[in-house]
Amino acid sequence: MIRAQGVNRIFPVAGGRFQALTDISLEIPAGKLTILRGRSGSGKTTLLNILGVLDKASSGRVFINGQDVGKLSERQRENLRRKQMGFVFQSVSLLPAMNVFQNVEFTMRMAGIRSGREERVEECLRMVGLGGRLKHMPFELSGGEQQRVAVARAMAHRPRIIFADEPTAELDSAMGAEVARLFQEMCRKEGITIVMTTHDVGLMGAGDIVIELDGGRLKTA
Repeated sequence: MIRAQGVNRIFPVAGGRFQALTDISLEIPAGKLTILRGRSGSGKTTLLNILGVLDKASSGRVFINGQDVGKLSERQRENLRRKQMGFVFQSVSLLPAMNVFQNVEFTMRMAGIRSGREERVEECLRMVGLGGRLKHMPFELSGGEQQRVAVARAMAHRPRIIFADEPTAELDSAMGAEVARLFQEMCRKEGITIVMTTHDVGLMGAGDIVIELDGGRLKTA
């Protein structure tokens, strides 16, 4: 599903440059929950952004479904993100002027889906346990409920891959475990490939595969 080959990421900084990733090569299989773990500053978010086509590698190649994303135009990269990918971030970023239903439906509109939207939104909200909250506004929800709406939003347009960057960081341990359980269920029922970053050691057992980064490098046993 996803393959990185010799990926490096270098950022310019005052007086020089900072190498955030060094020679990253890995494969992420389809339909599984893969966890990228590591301490703050280990490079996991940088890697997630490159795999999710939100950023470009300084060198190396990334393949998604056999396609070299480095050869895509900006418009092609945007279409790939809109139609085949979903994103869940630490900061939930629900649109405050839209209710729960509208927030989830929004990604379907962006993906160009015209039919079956209402049924799919309701299905996704039921999956995350919020089937009775369609008309609620984001400010009327708890932090955990907002994050579950974000999960429903990420899966509504039936993406092939979901990228989740520290999605449980602002949640208590029980709610964090619930989000991880939802991801496992989505892989099983929807066949979605999920890549999630976390530094929470309590969630390591939720992943089918765990990949650890340390100082911008893959950590080997």
